[in-house]
Amino acid sequence: MQTITRPAALVRQGSLKLYATSLKVSDLRRPNFYTINTLDPDDAGPGYQRLLNEGRAKRLAEYLLDGQTERDAFLPTSIFLATNKDIPFDSATNTISFEVNEIGPFNVVDGQHRIAGLVLAADKNPELLQFEIPVNIAVSLDDISQMCHFLIVNTTQRSVDKAIEQQIVARLTKMVGLEKTPTIPRWIRRQVERGEDARALNVANFLNTDARSPWLGKIRMANDEGDGATINQKSFINSIKKYIFSANNPLSNPVWDGSRPMILSNYWTAIVELLIDEQSSTPSVLYKTTGVDLFHIVSATVFTHLATRSDFKKETIKALMKRGLENLPDENIAMSHPEWWHRGGVASGLNSAAVRKLGNALSHAINVQDNTSNISL
Repeated sequence: MQTITRPAALVRQGSLKLYATSLKVSDLRRPNFYTINTLDPDDAGPGYQRLLNEGRAKRLAEYLLDGQTERDAFLPTSIFLATNKDIPFDSATNTISFEVNEIGPFNVVDGQHRIAGLVLAADKNPELLQFEIPVNIAVSLDDISQMCHFLIVNTTQRSVDKAIEQQIVARLTKMVGLEKTPTIPRWIRRQVERGEDARALNVANFLNTDARSPWLGKIRMANDEGDGATINQKSFINSIKKYIFSANNPLSNPVWDGSRPMILSNYWTAIVELLIDEQSSTPSVLYKTTGVDLFHIVSATVFTHLATRSDFKKETIKALMKRGLENLPDENIAMSHPEWWHRGGVASGLNSAAVRKLGNALSHAINVQDNTSNISL
């Protein structure tokens, strides 16, 4: 007999009866302990679970194995198991006790990747068999109710907002080496060690707060619900990381960390002076993801020209950009006019492929100019 006895708290939510408890990984590995009722797209059966993402489970296992070494691995979020049978509760001892062969297998309503990662990690390090995971067990719950609860859990829960994640990673970057930090998943650790989020946030914060910046108040930072922003922090930071920190962009070099924010402020000021009509009341797509991505793509070419002279003044950038816009081929020349960038116009309908194509066209136009070294200021 496989009897499991665990401390538990009885929780009632309407007609739902739950036991809040914990299980060891060794319990999860018992034969016939749980099942994952996967949705079959060609079947009208009771399955509802997503397919297991083995890569995600593997990443979790790596984190647990690293954390076990330091004794600081933790998974505080509970998994949600369900059974259509009842489990008796001993109110005198606050425990539940059940036979696995009689009650199991439990259906995994939420947490299949955590279970898979735990089991995979324990296969590599048996010490993790004693690792405990918080568990909520719903009892006397039929298959249709389990499916509904899966839908509720996975449509009402939200993952951490990407902008908040960027802020946290940036702060961790500053803390590493100064304070003892717990074991964190390898993908997060690599992100922290690269420091890109911290450097990109430094740029965004400067552009969003400096009185001289054309981006003043236009970037909606994490947890900022104020009006006036045209782009969110997540999109702006992702664009910087993808294009400004690209290997072919001179500004990716950490040597520019101190001056990069001011250089980009000069760059965007030059663009705005060329392509925004201050007399027009129509908002410009330049301040949306389309404009940001396009001119961040072009920036690699612009800064390659200017880095050789170590001249990143606004007027120098403006002169180079102006000649590039004037040198565009006929099919792209319209983008050199402010009206083309008006919201609701051509620029508003561009997809990412079109943005990249136009960015490459402008980069080429800058590169084929004559006498770029003699730009008059």
